[in-house]
Amino acid sequence: MISNEGLTKLGFVDIRDFITQDDGSGVYIKEWRSASPQPSDADIGAAHDEWQAEFDAAAYKRTRADAYPSIGDQLDMLWHAVDTGDWTAAKVKTTEFYTALKAVKDANPKP
Repeated sequence: MISNEGLTKLGFVDIRDFITQDDGSGVYIKEWRSASPQPSDADIGAAHDEWQAEFDAAAYKRTRADAYPSIGDQLDMLWHAVDTGDWTAAKVKTTEFYTALKAVKDANPKP
């Protein structure tokens, strides 16, 4: 299987090194621009499978990124924790800042 992800995983850069196209019957390399030899379809497919496994394993990161409060909201929560004196070792885990981020991490654990 030819894919931009597979070619990129092999170290090639889209447009600079290659141009792919899909005319409805599957992706193919329209133009090879790299000075390096063009990899085989099997090598590209294996690299794509490796990329896909890494992408799937990092799903929690993408889910967490969307679930976290905005940076502005996080900084506001942190400010209020510090301003009220709650930013001590004994109280830190009760602050809104900590509990909001901890809830996202708990809902989207690392694999």
